[in-house]
Amino acid sequence: MTDPAVSVTPYWELTFDADGDADGRERDRWIKEVPRRGVRDLIVFTHGWNSDRSGATRLCSRFFEPLPELAPAAHLGYVGVMWPSMRFSDEPIPDFPRSVAVDVAPEARPALGKNTRHALLEVFPGRATVVEQIARLLEQQPDEGASLEEFGRLVRLLVEVRPQGPQTSFAADTLAAGVPESDPEMLFGDTATACGEFAQALAEAENPGAATFALPRLWDGAHELLRQATYYAMKRRAGTVGERGLGRAIGRLAAAPDVRVHLVGHSFGGRLVSFALRGLPPGVRTVKSVTLLQGAFSHYAFAARLPHDARASGVLDGQHNRIDGPLVCCYSRFDSALGTIYPLASRMAGDSRSVAADFDLGRALGAKWGAMGHDGVQAVPGTRTFTLAEALRTRLPASGCVNVDAGAVVRRGGAPSGAHSDICHRELAQLVLAAGRVR
Repeated sequence: MTDPAVSVTPYWELTFDADGDADGRERDRWIKEVPRRGVRDLIVFTHGWNSDRSGATRLCSRFFEPLPELAPAAHLGYVGVMWPSMRFSDEPIPDFPRSVAVDVAPEARPALGKNTRHALLEVFPGRATVVEQIARLLEQQPDEGASLEEFGRLVRLLVEVRPQGPQTSFAADTLAAGVPESDPEMLFGDTATACGEFAQALAEAENPGAATFALPRLWDGAHELLRQATYYAMKRRAGTVGERGLGRAIGRLAAAPDVRVHLVGHSFGGRLVSFALRGLPPGVRTVKSVTLLQGAFSHYAFAARLPHDARASGVLDGQHNRIDGPLVCCYSRFDSALGTIYPLASRMAGDSRSVAADFDLGRALGAKWGAMGHDGVQAVPGTRTFTLAEALRTRLPASGCVNVDAGAVVRRGGAPSGAHSDICHRELAQLVLAAGRVR
């Protein structure tokens, strides 16, 4: 269904619920109309975390905007994938109006703004009482003992994780053969300890390299614990929507053999489009390229063996071979959400040991727990690495994994996320076309 507010045409939106079920009318219309409109190359963009549907549509529109001019002779079509995720509204988005991008001033943390509370209710329906109790604790900041433990209990209730044995809900990006996933330690360990470590990470992200003598503000860390628990739920959901939803929908489009599909995913949307590969029906070679923009999942996800554990592999081991073209992973050192907070949260989700003693984010945490969007695909033989300038003037490999350092353009944004959402650039749109051999 074409949206007149979007910068490109023909444009369709494809909506999925949390279980990966598609809006049937949208899906059927999209599958019928794409070949009828003469589309040869279909660019499918998936957002990461967003506060609402209008924000997701706006992001799609902004990213797509340069493409018609960059490939004037191509027969392009565009799809925006909508799925129930959320963004904490106190995170700035470069070039978006402040009324859209920011809900709470940084000095007001850890209180939850009304937009963030509304977003929590949208993505966790039926949890209104829990959300209000969480918001009240963050606003009042009572004593840091029993109140923090109560806060941790409420967060577990919100994201529907219960300490009843191994959890599959927080789907891992790396798996050891025969070893079940463990409970997310940041939710079932000592809440005060987790909050203290998150508070320390926030202080480092806001003042890199500065000496900090003050004790960390535990309620700042509690706000971050809520954010990360919510994002872990979104991470789980992204995999489900990709495999059960988008992958199957692309499989149905394969009946139109002349349509070439190019998947683009930002943040958890990168995880979503990657899991869509696992959901493709056997023999489908419709996907001609995948471009990950600041992908918020493990840099080992596609690895057959992990450098630190030969028994373990990435959960998407070999799935990049389902692409009839390359998997291009953009990363930036200016993305502090993935360079600082992500590895800490990843380790805390599966390792009960404190990270305070080895809090060298660039080495100790990043090597084992790093994200695609911070240092690219790791431990996949044959992966090649380019700067953005090199990638745009060189013919990219026709298959396999390709890392592109996009720090030349992905560099703006405030704490705690840094440049994580700074993706609407002409150069990145051009890279999508280069990855898919679109002319």
